[in-house]
Amino acid sequence: VQLQAFGGGLVQLGGFLRLSCVVSGSIYRINLMAWYHQAPGKQRELVAAITDMGIATYTDSVQGRFTISRDDNKNTVYLQMNSLKPEDTAVYYCNAAIKRARWGEENDYWGQGTQVTVSS
Repeated sequence: VQLQAFGGGLVQLGGFLRLSCVVSGSIYRINLMAWYHQAPGKQRELVAAITDMGIATYTDSVQGRFTISRDDNKNTVYLQMNSLKPEDTAVYYCNAAIKRARWGEENDYWGQGTQVTVSS
């Protein structure tokens, strides 16, 4: 199983970006999908998560600016980031809780990270 993230880049204050993360490989079911970020010198933090039922949650700092969504036909999770601020600058990682078989256990998988830089 692999997760590959796309869409990072350099954007100005107030700009927008859309991150995508595609899950590939042999899977039975993808449960929770999420985006984390890690700024230099800081711990990795949860940004947003979405359940297999489509219920989304956000950290307070991005509420109202970011939107997480998923397309289970494409095994993809998205993060639409609007009104970006310099403090959003970080490496963004996607995460997914995946079962590889119906009776198998659920495991966490991580993407490789994509850099988001917001200039002022």
